[in-house]
Amino acid sequence: MNEIVRKTSIKPCPICGKAMDVAFKPFCSKRCADIDLNRWLTGVYAVPVKDDEDEDGTRPADGDEGDKS
Repeated sequence: MNEIVRKTSIKPCPICGKAMDVAFKPFCSKRCADIDLNRWLTGVYAVPVKDDEDEDGTRPADGDEGDKS
């Protein structure tokens, strides 16, 4: 009786903009899901990486990283 009605916004497919299909959420079809997967696998999508400093707080100079003479 006291059911909570949750309004969910129906977002369009991120690839083509058509209505989302629950079977392929968040995409509209297997084709769009495969397109997205291919973009990840080929490097079109990439997570930005920030170069960290060394443990001592300084960055190694070029060529000093692996030199053990």
